[in-house]
Amino acid sequence: MNYPLIIAMDFKDKTEAGAFLEKFGEEELFLKIGMELFYREGPALVHAWKEKGHRVFLDLKLHDIPNTVKSAARQLASLEVDITTVHAAGGTQMMEAAREGLEAGTPAGRPVPACAAVTQLTSTTEYIMNKEIGIQGTLEESVLRYAAGAAEAGIDHVVSSAWEAASIKNQIPAMKAVTPGIRLKEDAANDQRRVVTPDRAREYGSDAIVAGRSITLAEDPLQKYRMMRKQWREY
Repeated sequence: MNYPLIIAMDFKDKTEAGAFLEKFGEEELFLKIGMELFYREGPALVHAWKEKGHRVFLDLKLHDIPNTVKSAARQLASLEVDITTVHAAGGTQMMEAAREGLEAGTPAGRPVPACAAVTQLTSTTEYIMNKEIGIQGTLEESVLRYAAGAAEAGIDHVVSSAWEAASIKNQIPAMKAVTPGIRLKEDAANDQRRVVTPDRAREYGSDAIVAGRSITLAEDPLQKYRMMRKQWREY
């Protein structure tokens, strides 16, 4: 799958999101729908954006017992999203169930959505992981452990910060690294800690990058999008 820059559509409703998309004209985009927007608008928004030619990354981070996750993944596959997520912390059996659900729920003749296992959030620091979550070791060790579990479950995408992308690719060459926390140098990090620029993410080995507030809060979102996309694609 070819990944351009993915825009995190962190808006409160479809009206706000639609006003933002009007600034992009007829350009076909790769859009990430997170929990806030999906819980407000539901599947209808996915269908609407797919009909307009956009690709959709539905980021709900499934995390429950395997049977529940399998059933939920089956429903998400019926929406024909391009990529969706599960929490790697749920374990190999749960991730396998997610993959099986996506395969079972995909309409005949349609591509199965890619499944990305979320490792450590880009808002998580090593201190938070060690002291609050109770996972010992380094962030990179934790991310690599989760990535290995995802590979064992037959999942070929993980979500991590770009800082861990090179190590992931070294350990599991076929694994695709989807990396949020992308900012330009002049942008504020906000609540994310492990952030990088688009060109640095490319150097680190990211296969896909996700940018949100750097674009959605910009005075000229289209210009900012093109600037970040140029950094990402410039080889």
